[in-house]
Amino acid sequence: MKLQCPAIGLPATIRPLQAGILHQRSRYFVKIKSRPLNWLLAAAVVSACRLLFCTLRIRYIVGAPNTNPYDQDCTEGFIYCVWHDAIAYPMFAGRHWHTVALVSKNIDGSHLARGLRMLHIGLVRGSSSRHGAAAIREILRLPRNTHLVLTPDGPRGPRRKTKAGMVFIAAHSGRSIVPTAFAAVRAWKIRGSWTTLSIPKPFTTVFALSGVPVAVPANSTAVELAFIEGQVQSEMDRLSEEADRLCGGEVGAKKP
Repeated sequence: MKLQCPAIGLPATIRPLQAGILHQRSRYFVKIKSRPLNWLLAAAVVSACRLLFCTLRIRYIVGAPNTNPYDQDCTEGFIYCVWHDAIAYPMFAGRHWHTVALVSKNIDGSHLARGLRMLHIGLVRGSSSRHGAAAIREILRLPRNTHLVLTPDGPRGPRRKTKAGMVFIAAHSGRSIVPTAFAAVRAWKIRGSWTTLSIPKPFTTVFALSGVPVAVPANSTAVELAFIEGQVQSEMDRLSEEADRLCGGEVGAKKP
């Protein structure tokens, strides 16, 4: 039996997974068939990123108390929305205790899954074309204090534009959506097919911003869900602009 999105009309095997949860395209990965070599590559990348983030000065600016995703003693789970080009920041900005990511079952997802496991991030494997409904059912069975990290503009864009999947999952899981934004004073930009991947440079300053949680009632109509999605889009745009402004101020403050 297919899960159906109330008042939306499309199967949940399609709509929620449009959110593109922590899924990078193959342009960012080297396709190697050897499993041991893939594991070694993932371990090397994770170790390098961990070392890199140890050199950073990270400034957290939260919009509401008790919304820290790295809190070991959290009692309430949230859905954290992260733009696709900034996924490296939340992955390495702290230790994960209650975080789960939905990753596709294709080869690209397998590369990413290896790295996520090394970071103690839980996995739900599935995509819109393979095992999608089962993945959604698994998400809905997660403990209440488990966080989900979504990239609402993935996996194919358009860049920094939300999709309906995040509000569907929020409405059915009972989790509020926390918009976020990340920016580094100095960063590398790795160009992809439709967006870029931002990697902070060593010894720079990173600003990590989060907004006030946005609740999504379970009985929301299609119009209400669309309105809430627009709210999240506007807040993520605002936070992104604020993070860029803070980075610009940091650069200006260092000028003689």
